[in-house]
Amino acid sequence: MEIFKEIKPLKAFLSQKWGLVSIGLVPTMGALHAGHLSLIGASKLENQLTICSIFVNPAQFNNPKDLEKYPRTLDLDLSLLESAGCDVVFAPAVPEIYDHDSTISFDFGHLDKILEGKFRPGHFSGVALVVSKFFNIIRPSTAYFGQKDFQQFKIIEKLVNELKFDLHLKRMSIFREADGLAMSSRNMRLNGLERKKATVFYESLAAAKKLLTQGESISKVKEFVAQKCESVEGIKLDYFELASAENLKITETVTTETVLLIAGFIGEVRLIDNLLMNENE
Repeated sequence: MEIFKEIKPLKAFLSQKWGLVSIGLVPTMGALHAGHLSLIGASKLENQLTICSIFVNPAQFNNPKDLEKYPRTLDLDLSLLESAGCDVVFAPAVPEIYDHDSTISFDFGHLDKILEGKFRPGHFSGVALVVSKFFNIIRPSTAYFGQKDFQQFKIIEKLVNELKFDLHLKRMSIFREADGLAMSSRNMRLNGLERKKATVFYESLAAAKKLLTQGESISKVKEFVAQKCESVEGIKLDYFELASAENLKITETVTTETVLLIAGFIGEVRLIDNLLMNENE
C-alpha cells in the first residue's frame, strides 16, 4: 500500500496511471469503520486502483470545538486500509490542501439552505471545496460515498454536474450496527449510555416509515418522532423531515421516492441518519 502526504509525489505516481487504469476514490475524514471499508471493497471490485483519502477538512466545520474533538486515528486507519487491500492512501496535512485562508465559496441554491445546511451554515461550501480539490488532484474514474450523508451526496452530485468533472459517483448503502445505529466516526465520542440512547434516531425513522406506510399523516408522524426523541434524556432533535430523494425538496406527500431524514444531539455529539421509503431494512 502506497502512502502519500504531499500532492506532488501523489500526482507523479498517478500520472503513470491516468488513462490506463480505472481509479476508485473513497474520500474520508478518517476514524474508519466497517462502512468505510465497504466502500473500499466496492471500489476494488470495480476499479484497478483504489485510493482512500484521509483528511479532516477544517473548511466544513462551523463549530471549532467539533473540529477539535473529531476523532483522529491515522495509525489504526492505515492498518485497516492495508488489511482491506487499499492500494493508495492520501493523508495530507492541512497546509498541503489550504495554502492560506480560502475565499472561494459555493452556493447550491436550496440544496445547501435546508436540513444540514440550515443548522451548519457554510458546511457544504467547505465540503464542495475540498472534494473539488481531491477530484482535481486524483482524477478518479469513480468516487464512492455513503448514503448516511444523503444531503452531502446530492451536493456533490450537483458539483460534479455543474463543474463537469469526468467521473462517476456511487452512493452506497448505510452500514448499521446490530441495533440499527448508523455507523459513524462520531460514534467514537459516545460513552456507553449515550451509545445506547443514540439508537432512538434509527428507531424513530423505522417507526415513522411504518406509520407512513400504514397511511398515517405526515403531521402526526412528525409529532410522534418529536415526542419519541424528547422522551429520551440527553437527546435534542434538530429536525425530522421528508424530502424528495431526487432533489431534496421538502415534501408533504409520501411516495416510494421519499427519503426520511433526521438529525440531533446525544449529549455533545451530533448524529444524522436517513431512510428511503423504498429501502429494504
